Amino acid sequence: MTRRLALLATVLAAGVSLPGFPGLPISSPALAATLTISCGAVAMEYRVCREGVQAWERETGHNVTVIPAPNSSTERLALYQQILSGGTSDIDVFQIDVYWPGLLAGGLMDLSPYAQDAVAEHFPASIANNTVEGRLVAMPWFGDAGLLYYRKDLLEKYGKSVPTTWQELTSTAEAVQRSERLDGQPHLWGFVFQARAYEGLTCVALEWVASFGGGMFIASDGEISIDNPAAEQALALAASWIGHIAPVGVLNYTEEESRRVFQSGNAVFMRNWPYAWALVNGEDSTVRDKVGVAHLPRGADGAPAGGTLGGWQLAVARNTIYPREAADLVLYLTGRAEQKRRAIRASFNPTIPALYRDPDVLAAVPFLEKLRDTFDMTFARPSGVTGTRYPQVSQAIFTRIHAALSGHSTSRETIATLARDLKALRRDGW
Repeated sequence: MTRRLALLATVLAAGVSLPGFPGLPISSPALAATLTISCGAVAMEYRVCREGVQAWERETGHNVTVIPAPNSSTERLALYQQILSGGTSDIDVFQIDVYWPGLLAGGLMDLSPYAQDAVAEHFPASIANNTVEGRLVAMPWFGDAGLLYYRKDLLEKYGKSVPTTWQELTSTAEAVQRSERLDGQPHLWGFVFQARAYEGLTCVALEWVASFGGGMFIASDGEISIDNPAAEQALALAASWIGHIAPVGVLNYTEEESRRVFQSGNAVFMRNWPYAWALVNGEDSTVRDKVGVAHLPRGADGAPAGGTLGGWQLAVARNTIYPREAADLVLYLTGRAEQKRRAIRASFNPTIPALYRDPDVLAAVPFLEKLRDTFDMTFARPSGVTGTRYPQVSQAIFTRIHAALSGHSTSRETIATLARDLKALRRDGW
C-alpha cells in the first residue's frame, strides 16, 4: 500500500469523506508544484479554505488538493500526529489548533526565513504561541474565543436582559422556554452548548470553572487547582441544565449540532465560537437578524468573565518536498487580504489587529470591533504547562466532566476524582 493510500485509509477511518486523492506530487522543479492542504470541515471552513486556495492557484500556477479534516479536534490531532511521526510528505500544509504547536513542532518546518515582515502584522501573542524553541512552526490564521449567542426577539418579547451571570442565564432560559412551549413551541430549549466527551467540552468546562473563580484546572506553576468549592459549584449548576434547559442530546453535541438547533429556532441561548455568526445570519437561517452576541457570563461577583482562547494556525510539514511553495501558500492564506476576505465572507476572526478597524470588515461583522476586547478576556487551556501530556490531561478533564453532566457522578465526586487523575499524570511527568 502506498503512503497516500495508507493516509486515505486513516482519514476514512476517522470518518472523513474526501472529494478525491490524487497521486504523488510532481517532483520536477521545472513543473508546477502539487501541494496538499488539510483544512477544517466545520460549516463553511472547508468551502472558504478552498476559495482561498483556488485564488493562490490562479496567481501562482501551482496545484493544491484540499482535504477536509475530522471535525473533532481530538480526532484531528491524533491523525496529524500519526502522519507527522511517519515522516511522510503526504500532507504539506496542516491547519492546527492553538494549543498544538508544542505538540507537533518536531514534525513542522521553521517558517521564519519565509515569513519575515509578515510576522509584525499579527497579534504578538499569536506569534509567540506559534514559536517553539525559537522556531516559528505556524502562522496565525484566525482567532477564536467562546461567545454567548442569544435570541434578541425572544428576550425583547418577554422583557428580559442579556444575562451577565450563569444564574441569570439559567433563570431567563427557564422562563422563556416555559412561556414559548405554552405558546405552541414544544421543541424550544433554553440553552445549547458543546457537551460531547471531546476537546470542546474541555473548553466549555474551563469557561464554567474559571468564571466561578475556580481557576484553570492546573495553575501556571503546575499545581493541580481544580479541587475547590467554586469549581464544584460551577459543575453542579451545569449538570442541572441537562434535561431541564438543555436537551439530553446535548451530551453528544459538538459545535455544529449546537448551531443547527439554535439556527433552526429551537434554542434561546447558545455557546459557540465566532464562526457561527455568518451562518445564523445566512439566507437559509430561521433566526436571521434575530440574534445577538455577548461575552459569556460570569459565575460569581468579582470572578472573571470570558471565553476559552481558541484559534487555528497553518503549518508546513518538515518533510514537504515543496518547502518554498508550501510556505508561500501559508503566507498567502494568512495574509491581510485573505484574512479580510474570510472575515467578510464567513466571520472568521482575523489575527491581524488592523482588520478590527477596517470599515468593510466591521460593516459585515458589526460585533467584531467589540470582539477584540474578548481576546483580552480569554482563558487559556493548560497546554503550556503540561506540554506533550496535554492530550491526556484534556481527556481526563472532558471524560470526568461528561460523567458528571450525564449523572454518573456528583460534582463533588467528579472534582475529587479529576484532581486525582491530574496528579497521577503529573507524577508521570509533564
